[in-house]
Amino acid sequence: MASKTLTRMDLSEAVFNQVGLSRNESADLVESVLGHISGALVGGENVKISSFGTFSIRDKSERIGRNPKTGEEVPIHPRRVLTFRPSHLMKDRVASGNKP
Repeated sequence: MASKTLTRMDLSEAVFNQVGLSRNESADLVESVLGHISGALVGGENVKISSFGTFSIRDKSERIGRNPKTGEEVPIHPRRVLTFRPSHLMKDRVASGNKP
């Protein structure tokens, strides 16, 4: 399996090729969309993209963890984590390898 990574540049290039905006306008559009998504998540909102999935923020409480090397117990501080739950359509598409 190839380990290619999709980047912002790849997304803006796809917008440039498919929509016909200039390269600068395409990059600005991608940045704007990603900024809106990030802003909503920072504000504690869920982001649901139909047929793709849902990004959400989850608060994790403090707990005791263990250093596997020494066995020493250490406190794990409370924190916010980002979670992603793919839609059923996305799960099916990934499972089929995007074959028609």
